[in-house]
Order: sequence, then C-alpha cells, then structure tokens
Amino acid sequence: MKVLQINSCCGVGSTGRIAADIYKALEEQGHQCKIAYGRGNAPEDIDTIRIGSSLDNYLHVIKTRIFDQHGFGSENATRALIKQIENYDPNIIHLHNVHGYYVNIDILFNYLKEAGKPVVWTLHDCWPFTGHCAYFDYCGCKKWETGCFACPQKREYPASFVADNSKSNYEKKKELFTSIKNMALVTPSQWLAGLVKQSFLREYPVHVIPNGIDLNVFQPTTGDFREKYHLQNKKIVLGVANIWDARKGLKYFLQLADKLDDSCQIVIVGVTNKQKKELPSKILGITRTDNVKQLAEIYTAADVFVNPTLEDNFPTTNLEALACGTPVITFKTGGSPESLDATCGITVDAGDLQKLAEAVEQVLQNRFTRESCIKRSRQFDANRSYADYLNLYNNLLHEAIS
Repeated sequence: MKVLQINSCCGVGSTGRIAADIYKALEEQGHQCKIAYGRGNAPEDIDTIRIGSSLDNYLHVIKTRIFDQHGFGSENATRALIKQIENYDPNIIHLHNVHGYYVNIDILFNYLKEAGKPVVWTLHDCWPFTGHCAYFDYCGCKKWETGCFACPQKREYPASFVADNSKSNYEKKKELFTSIKNMALVTPSQWLAGLVKQSFLREYPVHVIPNGIDLNVFQPTTGDFREKYHLQNKKIVLGVANIWDARKGLKYFLQLADKLDDSCQIVIVGVTNKQKKELPSKILGITRTDNVKQLAEIYTAADVFVNPTLEDNFPTTNLEALACGTPVITFKTGGSPESLDATCGITVDAGDLQKLAEAVEQVLQNRFTRESCIKRSRQFDANRSYADYLNLYNNLLHEAIS
C-alpha cells in the first residue's frame, strides 16, 4: 500500500507529530508513505514533499489578511504538488489540516475529485465546515449550521483585517468538500464527530479515532527540571500549549496564581518571548519546545496538569501528561474531557475559577496516583490509533476495488 499524507507541518506540533507517527507505523508494517507538508522543516528520516516555499506562505498570508481568502492562495505550489502526487501514484490520500497558508483547496479538491482515489480526511478542528474560523464555541456562533456571513471572528485565525469573505468561503468549501465520492472522515473526539454530523459534511461516514501518543516517549522521565529552576520544594502546576491565545485560557492561569499559596509554582510551556516578559513573578514561562524528551521530563516533574482551554478538539497535551503519571484538570469544553475518567483527573465548568482552584487543591492532596494516570493513558497508545487507520485504509481500498 502507498499512502500520501498532506498536512501543514511534519514532525512538529500535534498534527505534525501525528502524521509522522502514522508514517512510521505504515513503514513498520511494510507499506510506503510520503508526507507532503507546507511549513517549517521535517525530520530527515521521513520521505517528504515540501509544498511551495516560504515566499508562497507569505503571499498566502497576505491574501488571507486582506481578502479573507484563506485556502485559496498557493496556486503554483499546489499545481506542483499535484504533479508529484501523480508521479508517486498513492493508493490512499490522507488529508490532515488543509488550512495553514500552504495549499489551494480549489485546485487540490478538483484534482481529488478527478483522480477518484480513496481519501481519508482527519479533521483536527472545525475549519473545514465554516466560512472562516477553526472554532466557534468561544463566541457562541451558529451560522456554520446553515451558512456563514458577517463573521464575528474575522480577526481570529486565519485572521482577515480588511474583507469578510465568509459567505463565499462557506459556499465554495461546501461545493468542493462534498464533491469527493470515496471519502471517509475521521475525528479524534466524539464532540467533533457530533458537529460534523450537523454540518454540510454530514453525508460522509465519520470514524472516531482518538489521537494517540507514543508511550515509549511519553512516560515517567527523570530529569533536572526542578533543580534547573530551583523548584525542589514546590508543587508544580503545569500548563502546555503550542500557542497561548485567549482560546487556550491563559488568563485563567494569571487569575489562578493569585488563589494558590506560595507552596505552588505555576509553570507554562509554549509562551512567546513577549508573553514570557509580561508574566507575573508567580508564573514561570518557558518558550515552546519540540524536544519531546524534554516535554516528558517537565510533565513528570509536575504535580498537576491544568488545561483551561475554552475550545479544543482532543488535546494531546492531556494524554501526554497522563502518560507521564500526572493528573489532569480541564474545562468541560470540546473533546478535552473525553481523555479523562474518575481515576485520573477532574473536569470543571468552563470559566469557573473557584472550582478550578479547588480542583487543583484536591489533586495536590494526592487524590490520584501516578499509576492510575499511566493506566488510563494506555487506552490512547498510538499503536491502537494506527491500527484503526490501517483498517480504515484497507476498507476504503476494498470498497474502491469492489
């Protein structure tokens, strides 16, 4: 079997790591795989196709910022990609994020329609069925159910500072994304699956395959994190994100710092240098790292992992923390609570700062054991997810032949 995966990045970030891990699982099973990606660098041991250049990315950003036409730039880069797809001739094309300033969805989906190859599309957010945004719970918008217009989140990712093209984007996406005959959708959470079934993609089969993590990497890992930051006698309250924006709940850590006593130290990983400088002294900020061993050491050093996300699909940070033996507290938003049960964490109503602080205190009183957290994490062993994907590939190929 020959599989081509397409994603905005490869080997970094949550979706990039997922694509790379699926690649390795396919390779171990004796299959061929390539990953076509649009931004950043890729691991040297992965067979990749770089889509376009940094200049193409910048031009796509400009088209988005001015005309709100995200997904409709990168014309030449996408045509060049299609030529490489034709040369590779995969049996399965597996899409991940097709947003991210790197591919033209009009050109790509017209090719997919004509090529007739089986398509798997893993939806990591809601962008595929809205006219602009990747998430809408935060602002309570329901326009995506019938047709977007006058987007209330025009300035949110993928931000437009001039035009509002959400109505046209919605209609064009609906036309393009419903034109593929042999396509199966995958969501990592039941929450997102439910939304897809209410969207214009409702006619496609939806398979829930939770994001998996590599339990050989994310496991209790000793390191010098506490010594390095002089935290030997502190209770560490940890937060991790690729980007700390309003949606990820950074403000709740700022407020939580005032509710916890001096025995606690809040540590936030993934902040920008600017955010790091603006954090109060009660919070230790660490810039983003793609070093997974270092992440595992930080998770292991923590006493509790807090994820105050206001919108999310199925965050792998929860799984990574559990695998390192650290209990998780998260808001009851999106698919975030789906990774927890009564043995490993607590869910709190979104925005309830008092309940959040109480939950932290409960966890710090050793309510959960490291062993119970690790046991829960085994349900999200990446190998399970990869086996589900391989079965899906085989079923689609069988249907295509028959």
